[in-house]
Amino acid sequence: MAQLNGKVILVTGALGKLGLSAFNLFLERGARVVATDLASPEEASQKLDHTVAAARKTEWIYMRSDARDEEQVISALECIRQRWGRLDGLYHNAYTQISKPAMELTSVEWNEVLSGTLTSTFLVNKSALPLMIESGGGVILNTSSVLSQKVKPACMAYGAAKAGVNQMTRVLAADYAHRGIRANVLLPGDIKTEEALRQLTPAFKQAVAAQTPLGRSGTPEEVSELAAFLLSDASSYITGALITIDGGFAL
Repeated sequence: MAQLNGKVILVTGALGKLGLSAFNLFLERGARVVATDLASPEEASQKLDHTVAAARKTEWIYMRSDARDEEQVISALECIRQRWGRLDGLYHNAYTQISKPAMELTSVEWNEVLSGTLTSTFLVNKSALPLMIESGGGVILNTSSVLSQKVKPACMAYGAAKAGVNQMTRVLAADYAHRGIRANVLLPGDIKTEEALRQLTPAFKQAVAAQTPLGRSGTPEEVSELAAFLLSDASSYITGALITIDGGFAL
């Protein structure tokens, strides 16, 4: 069980299924968590103010921040600097997905997906690096997708953007290893919350089982456990890695 005691970790896209699960787990494992997303603080509190967060109220903060906006990203990092003076980890989850075949996809939609998925990753990664380096090093963990490597119809823009995230992260790992920075990528497959799983039809579950060697969807908690390990000191010799968590879907 990976521990994150005392580490300051930024979680972007914190109100999504992966971000919210990570927020909860990282707090449980002793981290100080900075959560960002597009929702207002009032809206965010409805999801973030759970038992663990209430018990460790001084150990986390939420900031409304658009990962596509460089000024907002820099402002969020400055708040982290002022609050805790360091940054040990970044778990980047923000993305935009529009699924259409090429002839139906407009250039505006293409740019929207690339901005929300690839450019946002670049802006957050780039902005986090100075504070991480000042802190003596740190870990960047970007969320990609198994669809960056496996073809799914009508996922051209999303697949291309996530493939870009993969390569960007590997280059970061090479460029900044000498500064104490590790950078890795998670490639989740079909991930469903417990609530979503309860709502699935038997036919959908059978379809997932037929495509996935392990025969089921994954859970956000399984992804968060892996993320916690990769952000912890226990993974200190892992960098530049693309790590798939998809039940064998991409085999």
